[in-house]
Amino acid sequence: LSDRASLAADAGLLFIFPQPDYIGIWMKDMNFPIDVIWLDSTMKVIYIVPNMTPESYPKVYTPTSPAAYVLEVNAGVAARENIKIGDQAKIIPGV
Repeated sequence: LSDRASLAADAGLLFIFPQPDYIGIWMKDMNFPIDVIWLDSTMKVIYIVPNMTPESYPKVYTPTSPAAYVLEVNAGVAARENIKIGDQAKIIPGV
């Protein structure tokens, strides 16, 4: 999402990693705040940083346990959708 002006309200960016690790995320070249949600290999939510702002750069945010996926969405989505640690995510093809 770096260098983008915005993200559509119903969109997000899902990073898929080849093996679980302590994946760090920073806000380099970001122009808007986001919620970042880390998921383990079973797609269970393991860590959330809400409202990560561009001003936080160069701070790197890292989960407390290894993640296999990282989901970036607009700031406020995690609270609005009541996403919390332990929730199970699911990918629905074609949606």
